[in-house]
Amino acid sequence: MGIRGLMSFVEDHINEFFTDLKLRDTKIIIDGYALFHRLCFSSNLELRYGGDYDSFTDVVEKFFESLFACKICPYVVLDGGCDISDKKLNTLKDRAREKIQMAHSLSVGGGGYVCPLLIREVFIQVLIKLRVRFVQCFSEADRDIMTLANHWNCPVLSSDSDFCIFDLKSGFCPLNSFQWRNMNTIKGTRDCYIPAKCFSLDALCCHFGNMNKVLLPLFAVLCGNDHVNLPVVETFLSKVCLPLGTPSSKGRRHHRVLGLLNWLSRFADPTEALDNVLKHLPRKSRGTVKKLLCGSMGEYLQSQGRLQDFFQHGAYACPDTWNPGLPPWVLAALARGQLSPFISDALVLRRTILHTQVENMQRPNAHRISLPIRQVIYGLLVNTPPHPGNVAWDALPPQPPAFSEVERINKNIKTSIVGAVELPKDHSDLSKLTELSLARRQILLLETLKVKQSILDPIPAALKLPIAVSCYWVQHTEAKAKLHHLQALLLGMLMGPLHAMINSPDEEALQGGGAEMLYEELQRVKAQPGLRLDLDTAHVFCQWQCCLQMGLYLNQLLSTPLPEPDLTRLYSGSLVHGLCRQLLTSASVESLLHVCPEAQQLYEHMFSAARSCAPAELVLPKGKSKKRRQKKRGTPWSGNRVGTTLNARSWHEGGNRFELLTVGTLEEHMEAAELE
Repeated sequence: MGIRGLMSFVEDHINEFFTDLKLRDTKIIIDGYALFHRLCFSSNLELRYGGDYDSFTDVVEKFFESLFACKICPYVVLDGGCDISDKKLNTLKDRAREKIQMAHSLSVGGGGYVCPLLIREVFIQVLIKLRVRFVQCFSEADRDIMTLANHWNCPVLSSDSDFCIFDLKSGFCPLNSFQWRNMNTIKGTRDCYIPAKCFSLDALCCHFGNMNKVLLPLFAVLCGNDHVNLPVVETFLSKVCLPLGTPSSKGRRHHRVLGLLNWLSRFADPTEALDNVLKHLPRKSRGTVKKLLCGSMGEYLQSQGRLQDFFQHGAYACPDTWNPGLPPWVLAALARGQLSPFISDALVLRRTILHTQVENMQRPNAHRISLPIRQVIYGLLVNTPPHPGNVAWDALPPQPPAFSEVERINKNIKTSIVGAVELPKDHSDLSKLTELSLARRQILLLETLKVKQSILDPIPAALKLPIAVSCYWVQHTEAKAKLHHLQALLLGMLMGPLHAMINSPDEEALQGGGAEMLYEELQRVKAQPGLRLDLDTAHVFCQWQCCLQMGLYLNQLLSTPLPEPDLTRLYSGSLVHGLCRQLLTSASVESLLHVCPEAQQLYEHMFSAARSCAPAELVLPKGKSKKRRQKKRGTPWSGNRVGTTLNARSWHEGGNRFELLTVGTLEEHMEAAELE
């Protein structure tokens, strides 16, 4: 959630409202959403190029290594989707608009904070790798975090100002004063601790005349949070005289926070205070407003969920107020983070939000390219009741197989209605989807991605899904991808295998150090700053990430007929943009890969798979004249002419013929192959 102005207010009074902690040898409940945003935005990571997921992975690993060194046992709690009330929709739309403005600012060289599209999935993969215990809630996590922290009597780590309202037994540690990068040692011992600040709710109440802490939820909803933004509240604030107390520059900055806290401190309990709020409002609206305010105040009470059951037994009961009668396997997969909140929102609300990236705002949003994949996802979900359990699904009129999507249009948002694909009956019963054979599930995935199984046979298991997605991507003309985009993307995919080879000393020794040399060269390319963002290139890679995201979600919904790829080193935006610049000027794929034959061979397999799925119209029939070939070069793959000649090296391996391609258009290389 979040209360406007409260966090900056309490931090302006840090000596009054906070105590110093030397955090060690304890459990701690971590707000996962707040943590991955904080680590992404406070670690000097490049945000313009769609995500340096390898660099983000390194930061997350170092964070948890600091906790482990201090014997701090973390439990990460992630937000799920929206609940059935969809009460945050207006707030989510406002944030979507803000994200578009920040993405636009980043795209033209300005500042801004936009999380890369797959940051959540990467974060979860790092948690799994480090064996950090985590759970994904069925809706917003704040109350579940508070309830679990009080059950275990341990602190909460977050940046959400709502935790200044919750009555936490062991307090709330804000992330911006959690000095995990500056561990200290207790004098005379080897024991490490992390310096932190802990917010004191008692100190806040004492500062405002020993006010009753049960008044604070009313303060939160009057001040304005993610759930309440009523014009009638503004009416109340305009009529009541809010006492500011001792005037100061800080007081003027936080007029509403200071005034409301001083005003509420006069009352003994919320009932008395709420009656005084309502008397300033028109009589006809008092009942409705009272019901809404009381409901919103209830968001600060203990939750019904028992996350301790999940951490102890691997499962916990879904609250009745949320559960729309979903199959047990879906609920279990949501709690384990094996299904995304995107799936949850589509199931519960038949509404999804497509997040904007740093893309070309003058072109259709990058998610358009993955619409056919989403329509298959919706087709798998369409027969699940999107209504609470107290409504008899069978008694409802037939529901049209349609979903709404909140998406970017230019520099604003709009809601589009999208139809679901009609699937065979045995695919449309979500409760029995896991009973389908692996072969049937794999066929549906590959048919959606428009790729044949045989094309993926030479590809290592961990890269089959990314290459299948890349095959889908090159088949869509709206991508306007060019050869150097595909080359850079595939070269970037080598970072994971190279990293694995380097960290396997025996295997690297067999390669004569070539893997390390290539890895260091790619790191050097990544580190070279670009003077400006090429918006067309950025848009092309944003489209690829959208395809990967939805391919990943479909694969998860089908219980992973293809192995889930390691996203942590699959895509580095700074690297692929840097490779694009080099491939357009001086470097060639061959010159980069010759030091590492194994990486070279893997690249050949990946490129061969992607090339086999490129549009057929890009290949001219045999016997066409050079003049006709020149005329043909107006396809989406050719784009701007590259000032180099065709440079392809051929060889045979295991009866298969491969080509190592360098700079030029994909069409040129395909024509050359056809003319031979």
